[in-house]
Amino acid sequence: MMPRVMSVASTDSGGGAGTMADLKTFTALKVFGTAVVVSLTAQNSVSVKSIYELPLKFIDDQFDEILDDIGTDAAKTGMLYSSSIIREVADKFIQYDVKNIVIDPVMVSKTNVRLLKEDAIDTMVNKLMKIACLITPNIPEAEVISKSKINNYNDIKNAAKIIYNSINTKVLIKGGHYNSYFSDDILYDGNEFYEFKRKRIDTKNTHGTGDTLSSAIASYIAKGMPLNEAIGNAREYIEGAIKNSFPMGKGYGPLNHFWVIK
Repeated sequence: MMPRVMSVASTDSGGGAGTMADLKTFTALKVFGTAVVVSLTAQNSVSVKSIYELPLKFIDDQFDEILDDIGTDAAKTGMLYSSSIIREVADKFIQYDVKNIVIDPVMVSKTNVRLLKEDAIDTMVNKLMKIACLITPNIPEAEVISKSKINNYNDIKNAAKIIYNSINTKVLIKGGHYNSYFSDDILYDGNEFYEFKRKRIDTKNTHGTGDTLSSAIASYIAKGMPLNEAIGNAREYIEGAIKNSFPMGKGYGPLNHFWVIK
């Protein structure tokens, strides 16, 4: 059977991020993608104009229809926006005993619009992250979750330890905000640190990078890869997607999700 991966996220009407990026990634990596949409956004490459939360009953119905029939081998979450949505998502994961959950704790858009309500952060940390196999915060998100300031490499490692010790979940802190030359991601599994180092690519066409990385990791996990190998392969995929990215609109352009397809 083709590996199955579920996206639990919000739409991006501009097509570069959110559910749209997730499904493109699943297709490119040859897994069968399903989607639970939790909210709708009106956005483009420049701004996020509005956000509409879907009713919890409709979110429940999507989970039930997918998992009662198709099932899933892995899942990833993106923008969840509110405490009520996060609680509902966590409850459905638990109800169906979903394994291999990758949490991308989306908090702020590339255009600096809040995508997670401030009062929802504790719910995400204490309710959802604790049932995941991996969380993938960027540095600003890691600062919020760990309640610590990150100014250097040792601070990244310290924040990862704080997060792991509070939720008992492996942490991949993405280094895109840290260094102007390298883009280093640091994984902490509770015992060891693993560094995924790549040279930074000079482009502003990076809309949807976090969504795409977490989707790629979930895809490779669904294919049966160990976590470290899944992260390494996902990093290679996203590096190619950024190298082959293109402008679309007046702001941050999207990745080229299909660069690997011949």
